[in-house]
Amino acid sequence: MFRKILSVGGWTLVSRLTGFVRDVVIAAVMGVGLVADAFLVALRIPNHFRAIFSEGAFNSAFLPTYAQVLESEGAAPARSFASRITTLMLIVQIGVLVLAFVGMPVVVTLLAPGFTEDPAKFDLAVTLTRITFPYLLFITLVTILSGILNAHERFAAAAAAPVLLNVAIVAALGVAFLFPSAGHAAAWGVAAAGVLELLLVWFAAKRAKAAPGLEAPRLDPAMKRFFKTLGPAVIGSAGVQLAMFADTIIASFLPTGAVASLYYADRLYQLPLGVIGIAAGTVVLPEMSRRIAAGDVGAAHNAQNRAMGMTLALAAPFLVAFVAMPELIMSALFQRGAFDEAAAERSGAVLAAYALALPPAVLIRSAVASFYSRSDTVTPLIASLSAVAVNILTKVLLMDRFGVVGLALGTAVGIWVNFGLLVILAWRRDWMAPSGALARTLAAVAAASVVLAAFAWLAPAPLSAWTDTLSVWRNEILLGLLGTGGALVYGAVLLISLKVLGVRLSRR
Repeated sequence: MFRKILSVGGWTLVSRLTGFVRDVVIAAVMGVGLVADAFLVALRIPNHFRAIFSEGAFNSAFLPTYAQVLESEGAAPARSFASRITTLMLIVQIGVLVLAFVGMPVVVTLLAPGFTEDPAKFDLAVTLTRITFPYLLFITLVTILSGILNAHERFAAAAAAPVLLNVAIVAALGVAFLFPSAGHAAAWGVAAAGVLELLLVWFAAKRAKAAPGLEAPRLDPAMKRFFKTLGPAVIGSAGVQLAMFADTIIASFLPTGAVASLYYADRLYQLPLGVIGIAAGTVVLPEMSRRIAAGDVGAAHNAQNRAMGMTLALAAPFLVAFVAMPELIMSALFQRGAFDEAAAERSGAVLAAYALALPPAVLIRSAVASFYSRSDTVTPLIASLSAVAVNILTKVLLMDRFGVVGLALGTAVGIWVNFGLLVILAWRRDWMAPSGALARTLAAVAAASVVLAAFAWLAPAPLSAWTDTLSVWRNEILLGLLGTGGALVYGAVLLISLKVLGVRLSRR
């Protein structure tokens, strides 16, 4: 499992690093003005729908069902099942694409109503979203193929696919002079990325001899099981996206730049989520599904405990850094070109608020595997919708006083509620069994985090006394020194603590 998580996490890290380069380029070219707000809404809208109809909901229903068919009936019936699902999703997504293209002004009005007060921003958002929306069609097919590859324990291609989105956007911005605006160039980069990602995972599935074809959908036990779990999963994913829609809707009424501030902070916050939390969840779901299908519940729980311990150990340094030095991080990474000091300060405050939810956020994918691996999508739905209600209510209560930071705080509160409900419900059903090794791992992580926090508090003053004398790259060098020193401190204390507590990192 350790190697599988590193494989997925490694490619996801490449994706996030190229995503960082992409965001630096977007920040430098577009800043936090009108074009940036319009493009980022155009990027968010298809991604919201993707999370509802493909990645989140689809995987939770498709992957366990496909794994069960593969385990019990063999490769040919599993390929037939995947082919029927592919055909059905292709028909649905083409219909959604046509409706969205025709009704895009309505879509933008619903999801960014504040833009209607600025006709130029609204019109640009409509135009750019029409360009980016086909990405949803391609990424839905990518999700199906990725689920198949993951079920066959081939994780690399699916994890590498998002890299192409970042490369395509940067490449498009490199020739932005050929387009009416930088926003148009970036939007076409998004559309092109969908095609490239589909080609990558398709050829990987062909090499694995698992690529689906087109086959007329028909109801059989596997399809019935898929639809039984898909419905609640779609509602649950829609609930999570509703909370994210609330961010976009409320931010559209705030001063220009609020949408961009949320975006840049969220991108950094998503780094540990993607590299660590989602990587662990991607590996642990098929692992638990196979173990439970084979009747080995103890092994499934052991896999979950190892994944959760490893996830927290890797994510804790990000939590400390985001809370201790958010403004320095934003300044060093983004403050150049159109992204000024005020934008860095505002985005840093949002990042610190998001960071408060980092522990439960990286663990949710592993926790929800307790339910999805047993084809139970109803319980996560209840937990998700409860958390969404708390999330949105908190946002409404905090936005007047804290502005865009209040939106991030509302997100943090909702994630804690969601995770807490999942753990309580799984524990009561004996679907989650935290072990002594997991408890000792958490103790070691806590000890290392406290020492790292002390380092983050004390080290900046003496280091900045030197970096302030430099003529260029002051913030970048200071952040690099603190990051390197912090990593060494945290790693040393963590390894010593794990050894003292008798915890051995498994590489299985």
